[in-house]
Amino acid sequence: MSSNIIAIVGRPNVGKSTLFNRLIGQRKAIMDNVSGVTRDRSYGHGEWTGKYFTVIDTGGYVHGSDDIFETEINRQVELAMREADVILFMVDVDAGLTSLDEEFANVLRRSDKPVYVVANKADTNARAHQMGEFYALGVGEEIYPISSQSGSGTGELLDEVVKHFKDEGVEDPDAGIPKIAVLGRPNVGKSSFVNLLLGEERNIVTDIAGTTRDAIHARYNAFGKEFIIVDTAGLRRKSKVNEDIEFYSVLRSVRALEEADVCIVILDATRGIEAQDVNIIALAEKNRKGIVILVNKWDLVEKDTHTTKKFEEEIYSKIAPISYVPIIFTSVVTKQRIHKAIEVAMEVYDNKTRKIPTSKLNDLLLPDIERYPPPAIKGKFIKIKYITQLPTYNPTFAFFCNLPQYVKESYTRYLENRMREHFDFTGVPIRLLFKKK
Repeated sequence: MSSNIIAIVGRPNVGKSTLFNRLIGQRKAIMDNVSGVTRDRSYGHGEWTGKYFTVIDTGGYVHGSDDIFETEINRQVELAMREADVILFMVDVDAGLTSLDEEFANVLRRSDKPVYVVANKADTNARAHQMGEFYALGVGEEIYPISSQSGSGTGELLDEVVKHFKDEGVEDPDAGIPKIAVLGRPNVGKSSFVNLLLGEERNIVTDIAGTTRDAIHARYNAFGKEFIIVDTAGLRRKSKVNEDIEFYSVLRSVRALEEADVCIVILDATRGIEAQDVNIIALAEKNRKGIVILVNKWDLVEKDTHTTKKFEEEIYSKIAPISYVPIIFTSVVTKQRIHKAIEVAMEVYDNKTRKIPTSKLNDLLLPDIERYPPPAIKGKFIKIKYITQLPTYNPTFAFFCNLPQYVKESYTRYLENRMREHFDFTGVPIRLLFKKK
């Protein structure tokens, strides 16, 4: 994780996610008037007067709560404060000083980090004058009136905050690092899988479907490589999405899929592959992403010598014609083959970014084409002269020939199969184009 870290903390519903989105310059965190929308730590990157920084959005802190979510949120807030260089303690001018603010101020006094009290919703001079009562908290050197909605006051706040940063920071610490998105239906074990990999309770885990709401990014090192792993909210059918927060959670998950290099799609072994699992895999394939299928809860399935093979056959028959995706059977509870999943995901990433020399393509594929040429159409013979890989983000190959318009889909499939036999494209969709020579 980069240096220059700002954590935004405070009680629920004071506007932390709105400020987070403003500081990073994009609508990354979900905002709603409902208390407790943000649960896990969410990270973004921003810049002010030539200094780059990372911002952590946190859930609302509630002292002494027995609620399972609020207890977990509090722990996430404390982890964020430990990680931060500067803490922004957000309060609400509109609501005034509350007992929750006072209780949280006691928590902040134990921190040795610089703390700034940020009085939100100070949209007018009259409201800004009401912030005086927050001096009673006895936290921080100064109170900054802002409006996270309009952005007023945030410049003066950032002027002060960036003074604590010793260096300029990095514009985008995540640039060029492979992204792996963990996707699946609700409650298949996505957050448990990510936490197990990271070796910390990075994301809140409960038995309640819909616990994860935002797409949560985390850096991870394995097999001598660094990459970003993204935990996402469970993707369910549109007809099942019945509240705004869940709707935005699904949007964030789809965006995480679109931004990823490789998608790990987790299935529940006790339920088998369901229609929504097939939809998620099809969406990843449509977006030309690397794909790994992880069958979780394998420890709960009664097995004989043919169980794995039958399960694989069922998956491949449901996702046909996609046949190139590796399937790994895991259990987060027993930690079975968890690191194998990441090892395979990184191999898929390498396959996706592989560049094959033109000479090698032609040496291996032209003899195959000669042995089994494209079928003649209307007495016209198709002659493929040479093949080259195009400089695109996803593996794309151009076959130069005299009559590209007459190449049939069945022959395209034959060529794709030959390519997969010659070169390792496990887990990766490849594209074949036929161009006029």
